[in-house]
Amino acid sequence: MNLMNLMQLKDAWSAFKGNHPKFPLFLKATSENSMKEGSIVEIRVTSPDGKTLTTNVKLKASDLALFEQVKNSFQ
Repeated sequence: MNLMNLMQLKDAWSAFKGNHPKFPLFLKATSENSMKEGSIVEIRVTSPDGKTLTTNVKLKASDLALFEQVKNSFQ
């Protein structure tokens, strides 16, 4: 990823945080308390017409390392 892409990603993240101020707080709380190897993360998306898709993943050590790298990229 080049510097321009990283800057665009940081700008997009700033806009996302402005639009959804509680979500980064949720991520911070979960990363400090719940995101451990073996934790299960579930994601559900409901479309405007009511269709729902759900998936989950059981976290591995490598997943946590990736999350840490991403987190450090935005500080």
